[in-house]
This record gives sequence, structure tokens and C-alpha cells, in this order.
Amino acid sequence: MDNVSSIDTVLTLIGISGTQRYRATLFFLTLLCYCVIWLVNLVIIVIIIVDKSLHEPMYIFLCNMCINTLYGTAGFYPKFLMDLLSSSYVISYAGCLLQGFVLHSSSSADSTTLALMAYDRYVAICRPLVYHSVMTKQRICVLLFFAWLIPFYLLLTSTVTTITSTTRICGSHIPRIYCINYWVGELACQASITNVIIPAFNYTFYITLVLFVIWTYIYMIKTCIKSKENRQKFMATCVPHFFCLIIFTFSLFFDLVYIRFSTKHISQSVKNFLALEFIFFPPIINPLIYGYKLTRIRNKITQFLCCKHETSRLK
Repeated sequence: MDNVSSIDTVLTLIGISGTQRYRATLFFLTLLCYCVIWLVNLVIIVIIIVDKSLHEPMYIFLCNMCINTLYGTAGFYPKFLMDLLSSSYVISYAGCLLQGFVLHSSSSADSTTLALMAYDRYVAICRPLVYHSVMTKQRICVLLFFAWLIPFYLLLTSTVTTITSTTRICGSHIPRIYCINYWVGELACQASITNVIIPAFNYTFYITLVLFVIWTYIYMIKTCIKSKENRQKFMATCVPHFFCLIIFTFSLFFDLVYIRFSTKHISQSVKNFLALEFIFFPPIINPLIYGYKLTRIRNKITQFLCCKHETSRLK
């Protein structure tokens, strides 16, 4: 196969090709899903920003996670909706790299934010006397800055590596419904060792975050065993975080398994579902869990709905 200049290449997302039979239904469901994602995340963001009593570390980190969700889903849903209305499923090489960068950096920022939330709960439960001196506004700003900076740096490095290794590509088909760096790198005419080293370094960082979260939970559980008050605090604030962490971890795990071990024996519909679940379940379920389980946020939502109902009744 002749080499093709990556600059002029238009890539084809062949994963969408199997959706012709139910394209209209899929478009409606995808649009509905995207609207729900914006609604539930925007409600949490507005409530936390407007209500000054919620300007605490845990809620600030939650607000950051919801903002990151809107950023990440914007990298997929608008393009996917346009593809469903189109007869061709193409994307430019630069657009493919941009989409991969947005999706990867969003999931990476999610992992750092969840680690920060675990650290915040660890300090609140295991070191309550120094909580306010440790989790100051200045430190929170620094932590959030690095929670975004590190993922963006890692993904920028990965994207630059992909670009340098695919100056000449042999192929134009991406076997997925959206772009990721791994599949772009697979189009390279010649394998590059950097495509192994850089991802290995990134995975090491994320594994370190996982180990850190496990460490915080071990200490929190040990502390909660000794105190009824800490047990109540753990159930009230750590359980939502734990569920979100489990959802994120399993979604990411299945996505990575699908990328690395995808097989031709699996139908395209199953492959599409495995590709979609990572950008469908966490963006919707996470804010719903926090909105339901965190009493202060649930009360604010209830108050708002009651006020709207009372106002409409008086009219």
C-alpha cells in the first residue's frame, strides 16, 4: 500500500457504518442523552457556584468534575450527531487528533479530580483537626491547577508523539465511532518505540493515582471502625465518591480492554456499545449519584423545585 501524507489525509470512522438501519432512533437517543448530560451537570455546577455555603473543597472538586464532563462530552457528541445525519463518516487528520486529545485529557482530568476528592475525604476523616488549615482556598486552587495541567501535559506529549510517528501513514480507516491516539498511531507505516514508552509512562502515572486512592480508603476505613461519627461522615460523603470511582474505573477498564483486545468475532453493535459506555454512563450517573446522596445539594434542588412549583401555583 502506498504511503499517504498525514497532512492531507481524511480518515474514515468505520464504526459508524453499521448504524444505517437505526440511524434516526440512534440520533434521537444520542441527542436526548447529550441534553440530559448537560442538564444534570449544569444543575450541579450552578447550585455550587451560586450557593456560597457550598464553597467547600468537596463541592468545589465536584463542580470541577462536572465542568470537565461537559468539556469531555463536547469532544464526542456534536461530531457523532453530525455523522448520524451525514452519508459519510469522515474526519480530518487534525480533527481526529483534536478529538482524541479532548477525550483522553477529559478522562485523565477525571482521574486526577477523583484522586483529589479521595484526598479531601481522607483529611476530613483521618485528620479532622487540621482539615481547614490543610484544605485552604489557596491550596485548593493549586491542586485544581495541577489536576488540569498534568493531564493536559501528558496528553499533549502523547499527541505530539503520535504526530511525529505518523508523518507517513498506510491507511485511513479508524475502527471506531470516534478517534483516539492509539488507533491513529496504528495507521503509521512504521512502528515507533515512542508509541510504547509514552503510553507506558502515562499508565504508570494513572496506576499511581489508583494506588493512592486505595491507600486513602484503607486509612479512612480503619479510622471509621473506631468512631461512629466518622462512620456517618464516611457513609454521607465517601459512598457517592466510591460509587463514582467504581463506575469510572470499570468504564475505563472495559474501554482499554476493547482497544487492546478487540476482535473481529465481536459484532459492530457490541463494539459500538463498548466504545460508547465510557462517554455515556459516568457523565450521567456521577452527577445523579452526588445530587441524590449529598444531602445539601439534594436539599438545594428540592428547594428550587418547590419554589418553582409554588410560584406557578400562585400565578
